[in-house]
Parts: sequence; C-alpha cells; structure tokens
Amino acid sequence: MLNPLMTPFSPSLLKCCLSRAEARRDAAKVALINSLFNELPSRRITKEFIMESVQEAVASTSGTLDDADDPSTSIGAYHYMLESNMGKTMLEFQELMTIFQLLHWNGSLKALRETKCSRQEVISYYSQYSLDEKMRSHMALDWIMKERELPGILSQELRMALRELEEARKAGQELRFYKEKKEILSLALTQIYSDPDTSSPSDDQLSLTALCGYH
Repeated sequence: MLNPLMTPFSPSLLKCCLSRAEARRDAAKVALINSLFNELPSRRITKEFIMESVQEAVASTSGTLDDADDPSTSIGAYHYMLESNMGKTMLEFQELMTIFQLLHWNGSLKALRETKCSRQEVISYYSQYSLDEKMRSHMALDWIMKERELPGILSQELRMALRELEEARKAGQELRFYKEKKEILSLALTQIYSDPDTSSPSDDQLSLTALCGYH
C-alpha cells in the first residue's frame, strides 16, 4: 500500500546504527520530530495536499489520473481514503494507514474481498475506529484462530516481527507498524497460555460479520 505520510526526513538521511542504544535514540528522535511536525496545522489533509499526493502516487506507479475516480483501483482507493479524512492531521491519517497495514498483514482485507465488500465500505467502516486495546484484542483473536489451524504460526510470526522491529529501529524507520505486530502477537500468545479455551470475539467487537452487515 502506498504510504502517504510525508515527513521532513529524506531517505538519504537514514543510516544504520552501530548499537541498539544508538538506534533507539535515533528512532525516538525521528518519532518525536515527526509527531511535532505532523501536528502542525499546515500538515492537515487539504484538497491541495490530496491533489499533490495523488499526482505523486500516479507518477510512482503504472496508473493514470483517471484511476483516481475509480475506487476499484489502488490509486482510486488511496484517493478515496484521503478524501474521507479531509481536515485530519497527518498523524491521525498515519494511524489509519497503520490499521490497514495490520489488516493486510493478518489477512482480514483478503477475507473482506472474498465477501464482496467494496473498498469504500471497508475504508468507511474502519475509519470510525482507532488503534486501541479493543482492536488489538480482536486482531489477537484472529491470530489465536490461525494458531489453532496451524500450530506454531504465532511463535514464527512473533520471531519475524521482532526481527523486523530491530531492523527498522537500526535504520531509524517509523516503528509503529512493527510495534503493533509485536503487541498483537504477544497478546495472542498470552491469551492462549492463560486461557486455552479462549472464545471467539463477542458481538460488540470488530468483526467481518459486523462489516458485512454494515453494508
């Protein structure tokens, strides 16, 4: 998925750190400065920003500007997501993008496509939510179900997530996505060991059924 988050850092400024402590300090600096930068009023999503972002997205892909009006295309979905978040800060939009990264990672987006949910419906539905404990718990339950179908996948995914987190930290990259993966997988493992008979998500939790009923 395209990353619309524009930061004051150029990729050429990113460097590999020689120690874990140095990497953590650099990552903390990046997170702090980006947070302050993104919260400035000038960093809110505007029509001008949307136009520039779509043009940049088209230039970096094989798409065309006509695709921006077709939500069935990647460019169109990106355009719709930006339009749906007009006025929000880039930091708020980044959180929504992280949610969709996680949904893609755990297979939820693929499952939603199979239920014939449109991209607009999926975007509109998940735009109502924040990345909080409730959403993490729901995603953890998804992974518990995967573990029941394929024993050992949780530990495998957690090892991979820890490795990706460390690599991103050393490179001074944004860590939110990798940290959320680690937290979700760790939560799933904790629930399995504390309660082997963990039940399915309750009715008030996010679910594919709720989204399918949404439209």
